[in-house]
Amino acid sequence: MTERFPREKEYFVWDDQLKGFGVRVYPNGGKRYVAQAFRRGKTVRVQIGRYEALPFEKAKTRAREAIADMDDGKNPNKEKETARLAPTVAQLAERFLAEYVPHHCKPRTQVEYRHAVNRYIVPALGPIKLAALARDDVAALHHDMRDKPYQANRTLGVVSKMMNLAEAWGLRPDRSNPCYHIRKYREHKRERFLTTEELARLGRALDEEELLAPAAATAFRLLLYTGARLSEIQTLKWEYIRGNRIHLPDSKTGAKTIPLNGPALEVLANARRIDGNPYVIAGNGEGMHLTDLQKPWRRVRKAAGLDDVRIHDLRHTFASEAVMAGESLPMVGKILGHTQTQTTARYAHLADDPLQGASERIATSLKQAMGG
Repeated sequence: MTERFPREKEYFVWDDQLKGFGVRVYPNGGKRYVAQAFRRGKTVRVQIGRYEALPFEKAKTRAREAIADMDDGKNPNKEKETARLAPTVAQLAERFLAEYVPHHCKPRTQVEYRHAVNRYIVPALGPIKLAALARDDVAALHHDMRDKPYQANRTLGVVSKMMNLAEAWGLRPDRSNPCYHIRKYREHKRERFLTTEELARLGRALDEEELLAPAAATAFRLLLYTGARLSEIQTLKWEYIRGNRIHLPDSKTGAKTIPLNGPALEVLANARRIDGNPYVIAGNGEGMHLTDLQKPWRRVRKAAGLDDVRIHDLRHTFASEAVMAGESLPMVGKILGHTQTQTTARYAHLADDPLQGASERIATSLKQAMGG
């Protein structure tokens, strides 16, 4: 190699065989391999690596590749800068939550998406450059959550949605979603519903809850008597109630009508109305609904000895009671607001007893007609 600059300043030592390959020597004694070429009237210089850390022949090979790229019109420095400034998964997540979720998702979905992003996705994948995110990265996150399959599958779905948006926003190539071919875990749907004896205990516990949190007790009774979803009752406004119907302008499945039976109408008649508050399940804040029903529910189910029962199981109980009473699955699905028949079909096995009873009545009638 030959020297080109005075030694009292930063200078270069160039290789005698490969033009443009050299070592940059700094005043403090530090050295770095470089590759240099003159393109379009400008000198383009690329750092290859530290002199002490990189073997000479390996540095020379890298320099030859860099010079070849520059010969092809590429600027490795710009490519490095572009890569450095490329968005990370965390930055995509921030944009996803700010620009997409508030305008395209229902309130409950927004809560679920934010939980998945902040609790699981960003901690595991956040620092990774968006363009570099690979299937192995996502699969590892999904695998780490295998002890909670439902949440693992929901989180995978959120990542997939984010990646689809990244493609739409021009941040990743089309059809590059790294979630493709990652197999979801099998989920076992819970079908917990209350027995007659458990309902009696629940009733007593709700009577006690009336003294502590009457709005919460009202909510739980309405959930049980209507089969509505928690969000539908929690955000129910008085103006939605017309006669013996609840007319929801929006729900998980869009606009929806919920029939009100006698017990539900009685609960509503006894519910306290607060001036200036439009909500049936009024909260403590002015003009707000009750936002936390989990705390009073834990109190209720403990008093009733139902520690394994969730609020959503009140909806299951309504549906189960309807099927066991002989109501058709399409009818039950219509009341519950199911958009897919297979959702209601989970209760089909509960219709066995009513069918058996009908069969017994029919056969007994036929036997009596034959004189038996």
